[in-house]
Amino acid sequence: MARDFLGKGWTSPPRFVDGRLEVASDEECVQSSIWAILETAPGERLMRPDFGCAIHDLVFSTPSASLVGQINRAIFTALSRFEPRIDILGIEVIPDEEVRNLLRIEIDYRLRSVNSRFSLVYPFYLESGGGNV
Repeated sequence: MARDFLGKGWTSPPRFVDGRLEVASDEECVQSSIWAILETAPGERLMRPDFGCAIHDLVFSTPSASLVGQINRAIFTALSRFEPRIDILGIEVIPDEEVRNLLRIEIDYRLRSVNSRFSLVYPFYLESGGGNV
């Protein structure tokens, strides 16, 4: 019964398997939803212009401690608003040591209905040059 709350839905991005649209269920559905929130900039969805995460406004920012705080705030706000099935346990922004201007955003969360912990790593590329976070 608790898992019914997690739902089913399209994978993000939508994928086809054997000519049929692939469906995500349970924990995968939640992870797919988180990914969709992070991938969508506010204003991209015609019928839901407020949906998405404001990290896309930060793509041209210079890496700094302030940027890390802005990324944390944008992700926390978006996930708190659009994904009610989770509790956010932590968000960490880590610069990649090998790829310049790549930030790895580690999101630790708990599924409320089953009290299970999960982690998702989202790659975020900056388009600006120079500096270290």
